[in-house]
Amino acid sequence: MAKDSKLTKSVGEHFVCSALSQEDWAASLTRDGLERTDVLAVHVETREMVEVQVKTSATHAKPSWRLGEVSLARGEREWYVMVALGESVEKRPRCFVVPRDHVAAGAWINHNAWLTSPDVPVGKRNTPMSGARAGIDVWKDYEERWDLLRERGDEVPVFLPQWMREAWLRDGIGLPPDHPWWTAMPAEEMWKAEQ
Repeated sequence: MAKDSKLTKSVGEHFVCSALSQEDWAASLTRDGLERTDVLAVHVETREMVEVQVKTSATHAKPSWRLGEVSLARGEREWYVMVALGESVEKRPRCFVVPRDHVAAGAWINHNAWLTSPDVPVGKRNTPMSGARAGIDVWKDYEERWDLLRERGDEVPVFLPQWMREAWLRDGIGLPPDHPWWTAMPAEEMWKAEQ
């Protein structure tokens, strides 16, 4: 599979456009340099529009995505699609469809839990938030959830791992500043991740 980072990015973006088209979204790549959005798509029946930022991992065995400091949603329909490329063209990429604010929370909690984990060797916990990564274990319950795109991002159930809710509330990991969950925390029943 693609080794060049620009080519990997392009593969992911084009695949997302193809998958969106199969789900009745008219998808179009944005021009390079458009902040926050790689793909714009309009649903052919409802005319709803979504903005999608694509992150692509070419690591097959244990994919993870460098997310850094994820900016919060400015609108109701902003999404990330994390793409894990297959080992070859015969293997379909895996996609994880996640509302932008869920990505911001997941990346923050995952990174800060790692920074404070006693299991991480001393001297290895020096990566700032700008270098934050999150693996498939964080996003697994969002896999192939293209159906979520029909909803507003702030109304989608939270499929982040349950330990993240506990880390946020009990362990003082918190959330990014100004994250909407500070003032309107999703109810426990909104956390739908498998245990």
